[in-house]
Amino acid sequence: MSYKPILIVAGEPNSIFFEILFKVIKTKKIKSPLILIASYKILSLQMKKLNCNKNVKHLNLKKIKNYKLNNKSINLINVEYNQKKAFEKISNRSNVYIRKCFEIAIDLVKSNFSNKLINGPISKKNFLKNKFLGITEFFAKKFKKKKIAMLIFNNNLSVSPVTTHLPLKRVSKTINKKLITEKVLLIDDFYKKYIGYRPKIGITGLNPHCESISKFNEDDKIIRPTIKNLVKNKLKVSGPYAADTIFLKKNRRKFDVILGMYHDQVLAPIKTLFEYDAINITLGLPFLRVSPDHGPNEKMMGKNVSNPLSLYKAISFLEKLK
Repeated sequence: MSYKPILIVAGEPNSIFFEILFKVIKTKKIKSPLILIASYKILSLQMKKLNCNKNVKHLNLKKIKNYKLNNKSINLINVEYNQKKAFEKISNRSNVYIRKCFEIAIDLVKSNFSNKLINGPISKKNFLKNKFLGITEFFAKKFKKKKIAMLIFNNNLSVSPVTTHLPLKRVSKTINKKLITEKVLLIDDFYKKYIGYRPKIGITGLNPHCESISKFNEDDKIIRPTIKNLVKNKLKVSGPYAADTIFLKKNRRKFDVILGMYHDQVLAPIKTLFEYDAINITLGLPFLRVSPDHGPNEKMMGKNVSNPLSLYKAISFLEKLK
């Protein structure tokens, strides 16, 4: 079996990403060639700081298809970024650099060089500047896709929020039958294509106990009718379930995926259950975009104590796919 290269956009230069990458390539056997798109200067500064002695192989972007790659060295496409110290305070100074890294990766994906992309953590506040809710929506715009979903994937149980990085006060006005249906269909298609079966999807309500004292109850007016229609169309969905009990062991074991109405409704429980043993997958793109399920973690920079499991799981997941 020949393994397609996995593109890795390092993301925010001041983060824990290089640390966890160093730990993965030092301790794990990875067959797919990894191609890092990042600043050599930052990479070398942090290698020295974190005692990583791996050789770096500089790749010429114009000759990228001619290389016979392996992971004996760090395969690097260098993107210039000037910084004096290994770690500095996160700011919007890195925005142009991050955008350039993404542009290179996107061009390589569009040229069919690779269909697998991992990005390191990004400071959404600084990089996205309120233009996008998250990196999920950033990629959707770049590839002109309107129907996308965020899936936090674990082999035992995955979760997906109908609304992503949306302020809570806007959630009730955003959810509708069409949006919930789109998310369910994307999840169903992904599992059929990449996991090999149709998933059992449990759908939460929006309100506590799926009840509301308001005249308009989203659970009755939007969520229940949507589930009924999806069941009629042979989707393996059920609900709505109260969000405070669906994650109990006896309840969650009934499902492959739990679809919630907003971000923290499902991400808080999944991170409590599995911590770093989960990855963020964007559904609906013409390629596989995966990221570790955590942020830059500025407070942990340079301490060399960060857990690399989520990045390793991301690489392992992509390695299994053609």
